[in-house]
Amino acid sequence: MKKLINNPNNVVEDMIEGYLNAHSDYVKMIEGESRALITSRETTKNKVGIVIGGGSGHEPAFLGYVGDGMADGVAIGNIFASPPPGPIQAVTKAVDKGAGVLYIYGNYTGDIMNFSMAAEFSELEDDIEVESVVVTDDVASAPKEEKEKRRGIAGSFLVNKVASAYAAMGYDLQEVSRVARKTNEQMRSMGVGLTPCYLPQTGKPSFEISEDEMEIGLGHHGEPGVEKGKLESADKVTERLVNDILIDMPIENGQDVVVLVNGLGSTPAMELYTVFNKTKHMLDKIGVNIYHSYIGDYVTSFEMGGCSITLLVVDDELKRGIDYPVDCPMFVQKGRA
Repeated sequence: MKKLINNPNNVVEDMIEGYLNAHSDYVKMIEGESRALITSRETTKNKVGIVIGGGSGHEPAFLGYVGDGMADGVAIGNIFASPPPGPIQAVTKAVDKGAGVLYIYGNYTGDIMNFSMAAEFSELEDDIEVESVVVTDDVASAPKEEKEKRRGIAGSFLVNKVASAYAAMGYDLQEVSRVARKTNEQMRSMGVGLTPCYLPQTGKPSFEISEDEMEIGLGHHGEPGVEKGKLESADKVTERLVNDILIDMPIENGQDVVVLVNGLGSTPAMELYTVFNKTKHMLDKIGVNIYHSYIGDYVTSFEMGGCSITLLVVDDELKRGIDYPVDCPMFVQKGRA
């Protein structure tokens, strides 16, 4: 394992300090809470606050998505671990503008427990109304009839994108929560793992795989997938991922989708665009239009090799959220005219 780190036990603190020094015009730390960052820009009174968070190691998620048109604050956990309730509550109090706060996080036991505790404390101690949307886009992690058990993976980026846009447009907490849940409901993801990442504290790989193998449905922390086999061509892998999504969520001729091809940390852009190319050809063949596409590293796992594909079916309401302009340190998008 080769990494540009100092003390392995301080990698998160070193990252946060560097991030704050680089982007002080975007974000600031809450005094006394080293794992709680909020926007350094003034937000509108009576705007719904958007709070995101999760374990470190997924950068640019989650700290990279605090800014104009995206989240108002983020709670940062240890490597692949949920942030504790304290930083989440601190962020909640700091971003509340009198209209309540929406939490967006992945469907993991630690996140559910800690965000739920923070919501309870925020409501009882700070009199802040809190709603939560748990992202469950990973098709591989549970059968369709138990989709509430599915993991949240790269789709959390799109839920954050749409919900944050509606918050910025001035909608109330109930509407922002509703459109976030709608985004999650109309979205599916499927991934493939090629190589593991190595955790800084242990130096050990996140999972074991041979040089000539791939694992379909691998989780972002190295959770087991649905099938391990010989590595196939980009087109064959893409066919498997897209077909599994379409079986789980049939998309009709004439519908519009957003496509996210997300790299896991070490997959070159050349390969991600090759995957996107095959995805587009498959969607063209069934008469599905790509309304917007995102290709790159949006939710990673250190230097893990592989990618995921996310399809989000969009109507006019969700298109408004997708089109809304964003200015964050790690993600910028111009508004669509």
